[in-house]
Amino acid sequence: MEFFLQSITAILSIYLAFTNTLALELSQFLPKTATVIVQSKTSTSTLVQIGSKSSFSIPEILIKNAAYQKAAVVESIDPQTAPATALEALVNIYCTYKTDKYIKTTTGTGFFIDTDGVILTNAHVAQFLLLEGIAGDAECIIRTGNPAEAAYNAELLYISPSWVLEHAKLINDISPKGTGERDYALLYVTKGVGGKPMPKNFPALPFNTEPIKIGAVGTEVFATGYPAESMLTKGASSSLIPKQASTTIAELMTFSSNLVDIFTIRGTAIGEHGSSGGPVVDKNGKVVGIISTKGDDKTFGKGSLRAVSLSYINRTIQEETTYSLIQNVSGNLPYKAKAFKDTLIPFLQGILKEAFVP
Repeated sequence: MEFFLQSITAILSIYLAFTNTLALELSQFLPKTATVIVQSKTSTSTLVQIGSKSSFSIPEILIKNAAYQKAAVVESIDPQTAPATALEALVNIYCTYKTDKYIKTTTGTGFFIDTDGVILTNAHVAQFLLLEGIAGDAECIIRTGNPAEAAYNAELLYISPSWVLEHAKLINDISPKGTGERDYALLYVTKGVGGKPMPKNFPALPFNTEPIKIGAVGTEVFATGYPAESMLTKGASSSLIPKQASTTIAELMTFSSNLVDIFTIRGTAIGEHGSSGGPVVDKNGKVVGIISTKGDDKTFGKGSLRAVSLSYINRTIQEETTYSLIQNVSGNLPYKAKAFKDTLIPFLQGILKEAFVP
């Protein structure tokens, strides 16, 4: 893997010598020492330090890409949302990866955050869209409803390069482990499955990118997702039913930023495989986090979950693109998706190809 990263760095160096499309500080592409994890007790006035393990940060790839920046130039306005509940905006993301030897399937959750069809989900769910052509064929279908039924095709609008570089070797793991750091992605609906017409406006949830306050422990929130334990035990033909549950924030965590980057919610029926990428909304119906990993069931109850805060997503996506989350889901989305595909996907696929063993 190290040799491959050195090769990628060399390729980028040559590329940059002949074009101004990408202007990347190559030192940012190299691994850095991870922050030591500091243990601390949780209370309403403290944060648990979980330490950053992000070894690769390459924001200037998109910052200096003329095509991407042209697509991203928009006013900083509120996202387009329609009156919708979390259940209405919810989607199931069902991915299939086929090789000559086997068929692998995975299921996750996402939700619309813009009426033009932008979906927010986890990077560990959306990464399967990068596998197309890597020793097999990959496809992700967006399913909606109760039970979930195939509705749309989608493509990547954004996935953090830092996350892919850090987790490429885990794509084969049945139950990959992670902290939730930069575990988010944006998808863009392109067409309906089987010629199904698309709505003029998708039911999109508003979101709150303001930092979660220290002292939020005990605050009531609502978690929504497509838990899939039944599918894992009964097979892929089992129906997936969306669920929502009331819970409370139980723990606040930070990646050494002194801001709430991750928070734990107490155990509910949502806390199963498949709910990753689901929204956590506040009492005003605004998304404050997306489900990412399982929590500590022994401490916080069976089905506890950890969620990535929207303020963290907003801050880190701005580091990598110079644009806020609102701006990244606005503007010329088809052109922006194409710019991302042409700019970054070949490099990310190369990294996955090196790490992926069919």
